[in-house]
Amino acid sequence: MSKKVLIITGDAVEALEVFYPYYRCLEEGFETTISSPSVKKLYTVSHDFVEGTETYVEKPAYGLDSHVAFADVDPGEYDGLIIPGGRAPEYIRLDESVPAIVRHFFEENKPVGAICHAAQVLSVVPDLMKGKEYTAYIACKPDVQACGATYIDEHLHVHENLVSGHAWPDLPGFMREFIRLLNN
Repeated sequence: MSKKVLIITGDAVEALEVFYPYYRCLEEGFETTISSPSVKKLYTVSHDFVEGTETYVEKPAYGLDSHVAFADVDPGEYDGLIIPGGRAPEYIRLDESVPAIVRHFFEENKPVGAICHAAQVLSVVPDLMKGKEYTAYIACKPDVQACGATYIDEHLHVHENLVSGHAWPDLPGFMREFIRLLNN
């Protein structure tokens, strides 16, 4: 039977951080569902670094259809969770359905992949993050530490059921480790 993967995201998701995991999971034969606050065509963005800027710049990217609203997700139907970064995490974490979704995967010890700004979503379950180790985009270091977790200053880190990555250049290793956990 095929594994089922849930991706939770929203508008302003970093395009590479949602498309790469989505297509990589499909390539593995996993049934993959994209969930967002409402079912819609999501607006994705490209974050890149430009010489002379002190942070990344944001440019419009591709549209991407979501399949199910957060409120309609039954996390028990899924074997793994991926949370892409970009700006989506800063507002999807406010959705009342998101904490229960995220909580399920940690309480059931199912694989969770969190990359870049996804640490902002993990902050909705601080009791479950306390004592964990994970990496994230450096600007999210305070979010990791506020949960009582240890920020790992590496591009890729695996701790128990959590695979974390710094940013989109780390996607090959991030997905390799997520798929390894999912197939165990």
